[in-house]
Amino acid sequence: MDIALSGNGVLIGLLGIIALVIALIYVLRSVFGGKSPEYYQEMYSGEDHKESLETRTKYAGANVFKHSSTIFRFGLVASLALTVMAFAWTQYEQNIDVSMYDLEVEEELEIEPPRTAEPPPPPPPPPPPVIEEVPEEEIIEEEEPVFLDQTVEEDTEIEEIVEVEEAPPPPPPPPPPEPEVDEIFKVVEEMPRFPGCDAGSAAEKKACADKKLLQYLYKNLKYPAIARENGVEGRVYIQFVVERDGTVQDGKIVRDIGAGCGQAALKVVNDMNNLPQRWAPGKQRGKSVRVLYTLPVTFKLEG
Repeated sequence: MDIALSGNGVLIGLLGIIALVIALIYVLRSVFGGKSPEYYQEMYSGEDHKESLETRTKYAGANVFKHSSTIFRFGLVASLALTVMAFAWTQYEQNIDVSMYDLEVEEELEIEPPRTAEPPPPPPPPPPPVIEEVPEEEIIEEEEPVFLDQTVEEDTEIEEIVEVEEAPPPPPPPPPPEPEVDEIFKVVEEMPRFPGCDAGSAAEKKACADKKLLQYLYKNLKYPAIARENGVEGRVYIQFVVERDGTVQDGKIVRDIGAGCGQAALKVVNDMNNLPQRWAPGKQRGKSVRVLYTLPVTFKLEG
């Protein structure tokens, strides 16, 4: 037998058991309480009554232990009822109708492109060489060269001149590698998805993730009181980056309608990091990348 109780049903059952316990205590007190010892002395004046282990009291009329089995059975029934209610307590997930909402960006937003990590600036050029003035030196007259006798005869030994080749200079060091730019993509082959949809085709995963995102958004979104009082309606656009590990970072308001609506929507987006599961990150060429995500949030008063 399938028993399902809501929170209100469990509360009513608990209050009923408490009421029965209070009524039982009241009945026992009315039956056994409020009677003085003189009442029992007068009641049993003509009997030779002695205290025994069987009655546990001096007078049999004041023996409350004879109802122990009844009270014990009542306790078992009450505990069994509490156990059944605890197992039958069913929490129903709130059904949120998101058919009137969508995630399509209706108009092109003029948004400053995300800034990626810029490479370091080149080193400054070396300072220009300092031209020093060379002092004039006295010209020393060279002496006339003395010509040596270089005649070669048959007996003259000629030494072979061996040219020593110098080792080539070492090659210059390779240039330093260019720093990797942590690029943020706007459109990738596989866009990031809200958690909870990992089965089916790519289109089915996207439809499921969009629905779950809308349900999460409008279940946790709180309409600001000042906006409700002044009838403020419209669309707020929130932009954030889905990191490679599925976390949500750098959330900001790119278009607001005022009255605290933008801050309310941004809070719900930042709270996504508190979910038990992370976003499925976007992928480009099979590799997880950082993706810029634009989320439209609709504020609409009912009635």
